[in-house]
Amino acid sequence: MFRRTFWFTAGAAAGVWASHKVNQKLQRLTPESLAAQAADKALDAGHRIKDFALDVRAGMLQREAELDDVLGLNAPPEGPGLPAARRPALEGERHPVAYRARQKYPEKYPKYPKHPNNRNEDH
Repeated sequence: MFRRTFWFTAGAAAGVWASHKVNQKLQRLTPESLAAQAADKALDAGHRIKDFALDVRAGMLQREAELDDVLGLNAPPEGPGLPAARRPALEGERHPVAYRARQKYPEKYPKYPKHPNNRNEDH
């Protein structure tokens, strides 16, 4: 009698366990669960790609610094340096040499309008 009770209880427990596992598998195969799994995997892949890009960027900066050292681009300049920047003479009033030349020779240096490309013409 104990033997029958034992096997009945063992069979019932195995049936409950098997039905629970089947329900878990079916729950994993629902569209919502599949979408959540795909989203999680996409996030993981995105994080791995971001980490890879950061590693590549760090390696690139390190290699660039090494090349700068080898080529001597990080060394301080040895000569007098670059000349001072020159401003182009676009308008006469702003450039003193052109202004003085126009004052001295007005027929040679006519005064142009400040905005020659103004398309707001009345015609």
